[in-house]
Amino acid sequence: MDLLTINTRENIRKKKLATLYTHWIEIMNVCVWFFDLIHKILKEKSITMSLQAQLYVLDVFKNRQIVYHLVYESDSTSLDNLRMTSHAFSRLCTMLEVIGGLKSSKYLCVDEQVAMFLHILAYHVKNRVIKFQFMQSGQTVSRYFHNMLHSIICLHGELLKRPEPVPTNSTDERWKWFKNCLGALDGTSISVRVLASDKARYWNRKGHVATKVLGVCSQDMQFIYVLPGWEGSTVDSRVLRDALRRRNGLNVPHGYYYLVDAGYLNCNSFLAPYRGQI
Repeated sequence: MDLLTINTRENIRKKKLATLYTHWIEIMNVCVWFFDLIHKILKEKSITMSLQAQLYVLDVFKNRQIVYHLVYESDSTSLDNLRMTSHAFSRLCTMLEVIGGLKSSKYLCVDEQVAMFLHILAYHVKNRVIKFQFMQSGQTVSRYFHNMLHSIICLHGELLKRPEPVPTNSTDERWKWFKNCLGALDGTSISVRVLASDKARYWNRKGHVATKVLGVCSQDMQFIYVLPGWEGSTVDSRVLRDALRRRNGLNVPHGYYYLVDAGYLNCNSFLAPYRGQI
């Protein structure tokens, strides 16, 4: 009886060992399957990353080709697309980097950002058109356009000239008659899109929805002061009064003046054409 009991116990122990071995084999199979799955995922991810890297290189190469054809191919092409020569474009890029703080990014170099910005301004191109021309998303185009605006504003000290009066000994046939004249100013209208409720205020006398911009230039046609933002229906003299009253607005030193057209009053600091007969 004791012997049978011992044999039975031995059989039970062997069965338990066999069951434990079977479970161990199953666990090992699951581990092998799991590591095979991880290997496949990593392999596919590696292939995807490699493909993305190749596509990124192709995109960069394609974008550089676009900029080359717009700017660097020839001066005539640059003038047609960006309204400036290649040399002027390179100088502007340098100024924006050094003074304006513009920087290259993973997606766009400085010259690409500037080319995109100038092309939009030159032809009033929409975001949805630019994103296909430069192979960028609409969000990217909008973000870099605003970055360019901030950098351009930082150049105001370089781009806006300080007024210099016509000297008394001037021999220039156009300006020698206007001693102490600082330059000339006038208003212009730029077409805009506004809300339907605001259109009445933006209709100008030519029947266009536009905004009024005051521009002040020196004798050599360089900008001294610019004031945008007024409604198209506003008369030129009101825009000028606003420019004079602003804290950092247009300043005319005593004894000097600007030339204006017949749309402005002939008064101190502003010389308008004579309206009567000579």
